[in-house]
Amino acid sequence: MTTDTSTLLAPYDHARDVPPRRGQRPRTTSTNPHAQIDQQPETPLTEDLRARLETLDGVSVGPSRRAPPGTNGFLLERGRGPETAFLLGTEFAHIHPGPDHSLHMTQPEPMRTGAIEAGWAEPHPLAGQPTISEHIVLIYAPRDPAELEVVARLGATARQYARGS
Repeated sequence: MTTDTSTLLAPYDHARDVPPRRGQRPRTTSTNPHAQIDQQPETPLTEDLRARLETLDGVSVGPSRRAPPGTNGFLLERGRGPETAFLLGTEFAHIHPGPDHSLHMTQPEPMRTGAIEAGWAEPHPLAGQPTISEHIVLIYAPRDPAELEVVARLGATARQYARGS
């Protein structure tokens, strides 16, 4: 018997469940590559976040097809939601390497708007352009374990959206 490890990392059910992020938003680039410029964690939590998202049922990790080299893409192995739930192919999220450590992922509405309003995300500057989902956001790098939990749950929400549930 296999265990669905995705239950260990629960997606958000409602946009109102996303807690507000403390402090000001980090500075980011306004063009591609869309990246976080400041407020990176002193001790990067990228590997912890990667490990958490990799436990989600039906997810594998590989090179991103929509980001610079060294970026870990999260790929959906089975199931298929709407085209707007993907960055490219079956990739629904990716983590940028240091010094950035931010993520791009898709979020369904109203979760996308809720994550932006709570201070965790901003729209991708090319969102909605041809071949680019209007649901792509930049999620800021988690600065501590509490923020890691929020960002991981947003990742679980992106995976749920990608699966069409």
